[in-house]
Amino acid sequence: MKLTVLTENVAGPGFLAEHGLSYLIEVKGETILFDTGSSDVFLKNGKRLGIDVDKVVNTIVLSHGHWDHGNGLRFIGNKTLITHPDSFMKRYRKKDHSAIGLQLSKEELSEKFKVITSKKPYKINEHIIFLGEIPRLTDFEAKTSEHINEEGALDFVPDDSALAIVEDDVLHVVTGCSHAGICNIVNYAIQVTGVHNVKTVIGGFHLKKDNKQTEEAIRCFKELHIQSVFPSHCTELPALVAFSKGFPISQLKTGMVLTL
Repeated sequence: MKLTVLTENVAGPGFLAEHGLSYLIEVKGETILFDTGSSDVFLKNGKRLGIDVDKVVNTIVLSHGHWDHGNGLRFIGNKTLITHPDSFMKRYRKKDHSAIGLQLSKEELSEKFKVITSKKPYKINEHIIFLGEIPRLTDFEAKTSEHINEEGALDFVPDDSALAIVEDDVLHVVTGCSHAGICNIVNYAIQVTGVHNVKTVIGGFHLKKDNKQTEEAIRCFKELHIQSVFPSHCTELPALVAFSKGFPISQLKTGMVLTL
C-alpha cells in the first residue's frame, strides 16, 4: 500500500498546506482519493509530485461532511463519491454559529458525482472497505461536541467514518478526523474485516490534550500491538507528545509518500 499526502496541516518542502486532509491511496492497482481538503491544494500538490489526480482517480471517499475534508470537491468531478448519508447536513460551530459543513449541497454534489451513500460497511473492492457508521462503544470517546446541526441539536458527527484496507493479511486503517473515536474506528475495522493484525493507523485522531482519552487511546493501540502510528491533522501537540512516548511517530507533511 502506498499513501501520498496531498493535503495536511503542515507543509513539506516545496509543497502547500492548509487546515485539511487529503490522501491518495494505492492498493493492488486501485487508486482512491480519501478526502479532498478545503481547496484545490490537493490538486496543486499532486501536480508538484507529477500526479494528475483528476486522471488517476475514479473513486473518492469522503470521511465526513466537514469543510476541511470535503470543500475540495468543488474542484473535481465525474467520479464515484462514497460517503455516509448524513455527510450533507448543515452544521455549525456552537460558539458562533459559523458554518462548518460542506459548501456544496447534496443536490449539487449529485450533479458532479455518482454519489453512493451507506451507513453499513461498503466494499469498494476486495482490499478496501468504507466502514460506514462507526458503533460508539468505548466509554471515553465521542462524549462531547462543540458543534450543532441545522435543528440546533448537538452534532456528534454520526457520518464520521474511515477506510479499512486489507493487504497481505494485515490491516491498515485510514481515518479523516475520528469524531467517532479512534479506538471505536480501529476496533470496528477489525470486526468488519476479521483481521486482527493491525499494521497501520493513519489520519486525524481528534485528540486535543494529554488527558484520559488520549491515555486510553494509547493503551488501546498498545494492546492491539499496532506497528505504525501516524496521528495527524486534528491531533494537537499535547496528544502528539503523549503518543511519541509510546510509539515512534512521524509528523505527516504534504508531499510525503509512504509505503506501508
